[in-house]
Amino acid sequence: MKSLTGDADNVLLRPLGALDLAVAAVLHAGCFDGPWSEAAMAEVLAMPGSFGALAHIEDQPVGLVIALAVGLEAEILTLGVLPNFRRRGIAGRLLTWVTDRLNGAGCRRLLLEVAEDNVTACALYGKLGFAEIGRRPSYYRRLAGTAAAIVLARVLDRQVN
Repeated sequence: MKSLTGDADNVLLRPLGALDLAVAAVLHAGCFDGPWSEAAMAEVLAMPGSFGALAHIEDQPVGLVIALAVGLEAEILTLGVLPNFRRRGIAGRLLTWVTDRLNGAGCRRLLLEVAEDNVTACALYGKLGFAEIGRRPSYYRRLAGTAAAIVLARVLDRQVN
């Protein structure tokens, strides 16, 4: 059995389906302070234009992404990688999977928001061509206060690297 310490090259991405809701909720709880429940996952995935993917290394789920496409725009609703698997290119692979699907559907712009204190994610999104288009003050609640949400956008006429 191979080690689970590899990089994004040994990550398997597969579409997120109704039978994956419990796994997705557990993953989300491992990635975020305010996790979505299984019922919340089901509600989001039931929205027209909603789709997602799970990232696995061998049999272990390590990340997820859920996006919503409406017309020419789409939004990343959630993107997370378990802490022990971060900085290995998995989030970039998940974003590429989303953008490939959106380009095929004719979407022109992808939006997302990120907490201003999530320096690593902000750097990744900047590297992948996202630019700030707005801010939502005090959007994220923290134990020690709040953090603004930075709203980012990326034109979908080129590939994510």
